[in-house]
Amino acid sequence: MSLWTAQEVLLATEGRGPSGWQATGVSIDSRTLEPGDLFVALRGPRHDGHAFLADAFARGAAAAIVATDAAIPELGPCIGVADTQRALVDLGQFARARSRARIVAVTGSVGKTGTKEALRHVLAREGRTHASAASHNNHWGVPLSLARLPADCRFAVFELGMNRPGEIRALVAQVRPQVAIVTWIAPAHIGFFPDETAIARAKAEIFACTPPPQVAVLPADNPHFPLLRRIAEEVGVPRILVFGTTAEADASLLAADIGPAGSSVEARILGVPIRYGLSVPGRHWVMNSLAVLAACAALGVDPERAAAALGDFALPRGRGTRRSIRLAGGGVATVVDDSYNANPASMRAAIATLALYPGRRIAVLGEMAELGERTGELHAALATELVAAGVARVFVCGEAMRHLWQALPVELRGAWTASAEDLLEPVRAELAAGDVILVKGSNASGMGRIVDALGEQAVAREDV
Repeated sequence: MSLWTAQEVLLATEGRGPSGWQATGVSIDSRTLEPGDLFVALRGPRHDGHAFLADAFARGAAAAIVATDAAIPELGPCIGVADTQRALVDLGQFARARSRARIVAVTGSVGKTGTKEALRHVLAREGRTHASAASHNNHWGVPLSLARLPADCRFAVFELGMNRPGEIRALVAQVRPQVAIVTWIAPAHIGFFPDETAIARAKAEIFACTPPPQVAVLPADNPHFPLLRRIAEEVGVPRILVFGTTAEADASLLAADIGPAGSSVEARILGVPIRYGLSVPGRHWVMNSLAVLAACAALGVDPERAAAALGDFALPRGRGTRRSIRLAGGGVATVVDDSYNANPASMRAAIATLALYPGRRIAVLGEMAELGERTGELHAALATELVAAGVARVFVCGEAMRHLWQALPVELRGAWTASAEDLLEPVRAELAAGDVILVKGSNASGMGRIVDALGEQAVAREDV
């Protein structure tokens, strides 16, 4: 089914080029392009998409959007525009204007992608639903996600990220959500902000669109909740729903039995008591589920039906997924892959979840990025969390992780290395049957390579 006709692309971008073609998708990366996609040749700090036009057409691109000042070979239909980044935004705005979907935007220091994916899962049971792929939450990912929005969707969910003030304001102006969620505020990207209050203000930019969201969903237990609420009210958000552990919350946690395979939850959603199960472990997922149910209620979806749908939600790869591996010396261990990214709040949540597992617990941690002057303090503080979680051995890599290494009790120290690759063999040498190994770190720390290497020994995989 066509997503874009040539006439629509020409109209949206005010570009020049041939008509008579149609596209079934949109891509900015020739490596992942699907046959029938419209390829947008973006110019980035490291690569120029025009250099990959031949690859894009060889992989089946229907057409390409290119800069008029680029030297373009005769490879296929090309639409010339002054600025391809601007054209991508224009495509997204055209798609947003023609859509009648109920749209949700999600931001926060932690929990953005997971909450977005859980919403996608639940809303898909109610009608056709579109959501940003992976963590497409920046100045490329958001307009790309909008440009991929089919005209007949009932719901759409977009993730908005930032590491500097002003970035969310620019993104939410494109998305214009009816429902805006802030999952949690924590010192992620604190290296670019004077304090957490400044982070909260930057996240509150999610309310700064015209018209403002009809509903804001906010974390009642967060210290910055009063500020978030005040900003939402000041910009004219007419309805505010809060989730958390307080009795006054619109989505209120009453009780939770949290285990390594998931949780049984009792909650009250807009006054209605609901019991439901989660197949994903960790208290942070219990809290995320409350945000999801509050958002569903705001969208007119029955909370009990939404809660039931959460029962078979599975984690995205690298967000706490589990796999069993066979050890060289015999026996099986469990790897918890939380390697996609890390900040102080998500590290604490992952370590607390590790504490739920029976068996000997091992933490394999890479450094956390963008913490600025607080790098040493925030890495060292993890030692307390690891001790409290009953972790037996800790393996770390990267310069910033020296601070944690020095703060650890001697008996917990497994190894410190400069790189993830160097850490693999000490970890392998340590493992014994029944161990549970958490692997986590910021993207740049390369912890995914450890997961991949250990995964070569996989005997089964269980995504939870």
